[in-house]
Amino acid sequence: MRPFTYERAWTPAAAAVAAAGTPGAKFIAGGTNLLDLMKLQIETPLHLIDINGLALDKIEPTPEGGLQVGALVRNTDLAADARVRRDYPLLSRALLAGASGQLRNRATTAGNLLQRTRCPYFYDTNMPCNKRNPGSGCAALEGFSRPLAVIGGSGACIATNPSDMAVAMRALDAVVTTVGPAGESRTIAMADFHRLPGDTPHLESVLAPGELITGVTLPKPAGGTQIYHKVRDRASYAFALISVAAIVHKDGTGRVALGGVAPKPWRVEAAEADMPRGAKAVTSQLLAGAAPTSDNAFKLLLVERTLGAAMTEARG
Repeated sequence: MRPFTYERAWTPAAAAVAAAGTPGAKFIAGGTNLLDLMKLQIETPLHLIDINGLALDKIEPTPEGGLQVGALVRNTDLAADARVRRDYPLLSRALLAGASGQLRNRATTAGNLLQRTRCPYFYDTNMPCNKRNPGSGCAALEGFSRPLAVIGGSGACIATNPSDMAVAMRALDAVVTTVGPAGESRTIAMADFHRLPGDTPHLESVLAPGELITGVTLPKPAGGTQIYHKVRDRASYAFALISVAAIVHKDGTGRVALGGVAPKPWRVEAAEADMPRGAKAVTSQLLAGAAPTSDNAFKLLLVERTLGAAMTEARG
């Protein structure tokens, strides 16, 4: 690792001020992604702001009948919470499908949303990567692209978002809450939180410099039968080739979000009107405009079949 300085913050506002006023600063909580990237010198923060002392580790009901999940709630605790298991089983199942038990014990809600891609070229510092080094090029475009995006990418980047939790939260219409360095609060719909790469793949979210995630609000439970299917190359501790988060109601209507296919959790609300017609009809709209490579074109059919399996399971 390169040398860095360190401080602890005791209020969200103080953490945001410290980050905005210190060049090269990063927040650290569980550190399950950041520390790995620092060891590889992919992330090289000059200053770390430890936010573990902030009182953001609670899961509390909202007046609207939902839940407010603090930014520092550990993945294990969120997945095991009785209210989450009862009213948002999609979220619990997605969390349990991600990482190992040891990592879930440390990983936080906010950190899960902000984890960086697992594209092999992002991790290989000998190869060009616009996400790691803007303007250097994208080795994945002409290289090994089996795990990478089939939709939502650009000529600058085809990396995928690795979060299982974010896919479930997108299907659940979650909202991210933040605080900025001036003390101002903001709410960001999950649909708008992650950026598509365009010409700036190194900008992965809409967070402003110094802006700190304080929590995620889950709206009133959506009901229905909730299914999370994750297809991966090995049974445990692997990132999704594709994943399907589905909510299916008795009348056949519902919601669908995908992981492993795009640089952000992928949901097209207009496609959900076709859910009573079956998985093929939904998939054709979900992946309209897809531009797969020869390595990952199989994902198009894999999405249809996995969504079909989830819908069949949900309907009993």
